[in-house]
Amino acid sequence: MTTAELHTLTGAYALDALEEEERLAFERHLARCESCGQEVRELTATAARLGLAASLPAPPGLKVQVMGRVAEVRQQPPDSPDSASASRRRGRVMRWALAACLAGVAALGGTTLWQYQRADEAGHEAREARAEADRVARVLSAPDARMASTDVDGAGRGSVVVSRGQDEAVFITSGMAEPPEGKVYQLWFADGDRMRPAGLMNPSRTDQSVPMTGSVGAASAVGVTLEPAGGSEQPTTSPLALLRLPA
Repeated sequence: MTTAELHTLTGAYALDALEEEERLAFERHLARCESCGQEVRELTATAARLGLAASLPAPPGLKVQVMGRVAEVRQQPPDSPDSASASRRRGRVMRWALAACLAGVAALGGTTLWQYQRADEAGHEAREARAEADRVARVLSAPDARMASTDVDGAGRGSVVVSRGQDEAVFITSGMAEPPEGKVYQLWFADGDRMRPAGLMNPSRTDQSVPMTGSVGAASAVGVTLEPAGGSEQPTTSPLALLRLPA
């Protein structure tokens, strides 16, 4: 695979949609390509915002308005004006983000963008969702953000994104199985052999981005267990997944 081809895989990588061979090749490229790293962080943050969308009805005519403005949207210039390749990649980011927002409005019946515009009307729930989305985006777009992924035993796919500078982490899931009635997936920070609670996942959502509670601190790994509704002070089951936090 050529370097030019690798540059085009940022979106698929951010959505965890690459085959294993492609993912390994791209990660080797990513380790030495700063512009692709920035693009992956931006796309991952956009995907996470869409994943936090509330199920609110889109206003009449919104799709028509967005489609009508697509050709008029001016692309944001890159951070390095002297880099033509960076400009092309930044253009792809903006086009992808706009397309993703439109797809979310059309297919899901509401997006975080719409939620933001109507936050005052939606009240306390919308303000909490906005704060959560901002925290997720802050971590995913941090310059030092690093990601690790694994299968969650019998339950789907999980990824953890950590920013040591922010001292925060976000857990992202896709295709998670619904937990048994009266149970919930709980997140944990692992400090050596000690596990400390780091938040609960929404049992009704298969795809979600969860800002983990508490500081990362000296944690070396993140765990996922199945716990009674409301969570536990200490794990009561063996971890369904244990992800070593990237350095």
